[in-house]
Amino acid sequence: MTPEELKQLEANLWQSADTLRANSDLKSSEYSTPVMGLIFLKFADNKYRQYAAEIQQEYEALKGTRREKAIAEIAIEKCGFYLPDHARYNYLLNLPEEEDIAKAIKAAMVSIESYRY
Repeated sequence: MTPEELKQLEANLWQSADTLRANSDLKSSEYSTPVMGLIFLKFADNKYRQYAAEIQQEYEALKGTRREKAIAEIAIEKCGFYLPDHARYNYLLNLPEEEDIAKAIKAAMVSIESYRY
C-alpha cells in the first residue's frame, strides 16, 4: 500500500466514524465492536479467497473417493479456517435492504466459530 493509499484509507475510516457518530445516538464504544467485526470479516474473506480455488480443487479431486473430506476440513488445512458462503463479505454486502443484516452478520460470525478444530 502506497503512502497516498494509506492516507486515503485513514481519511475514509475517519469519515465513516464521523458518519456513525452523526447519524446515531451510539457512543464510539458501542459501535466499535460491530465495526471491528466487519473489518475482521473482510480480512478473513480476503485471506480465504486466496485459497478458495485450491480448496475447491482438492475437494472435487477427493469427492467420491475413500479419502473424501468435507470442504470445511480441507479449508482449515489450507488456510486455517472455513468461511461458509453465507459468511462471505460480498454475500453480506449484497443482501437486500429488507433482510435483517445485523442478524445475518451475527449468524456469519457464529458459523465461522463453529468450524474450529
